[in-house]
Amino acid sequence: QVQVVESGGGLVQPGGSLRLSCAASGTIFSIVAMGWYRQAPGKEREMVSIISSSGTTNYADSVRGRFTISRDNGKNAVYLQMNNLKPEDTAVYVCYVVEQVRGTNWGQGTQVTVSS
Repeated sequence: QVQVVESGGGLVQPGGSLRLSCAASGTIFSIVAMGWYRQAPGKEREMVSIISSSGTTNYADSVRGRFTISRDNGKNAVYLQMNNLKPEDTAVYVCYVVEQVRGTNWGQGTQVTVSS
């Protein structure tokens, strides 16, 4: 069993910043990649960013240049620094962990609300 716990969401004004954290624990054989997706009401699920164990990153066009993903392999943790937040970024952000043996695990999500 792999547990994924994220935190750091909240209410922020447009132009503000938030830093999301996520840590995986439990029985872990090998983490291939970790990342974030988001789900907003009335919108399709969107992959926000992902980082591989080697450090390769990918970003959605909507967040590129504003968000930065990073990873601490020793802690099985991933972070998402979100800058210059926009109302359109409002969503539930979910952390996911791709594990080599047992597939993908994800957390419960953390709410990010961008509003003045």
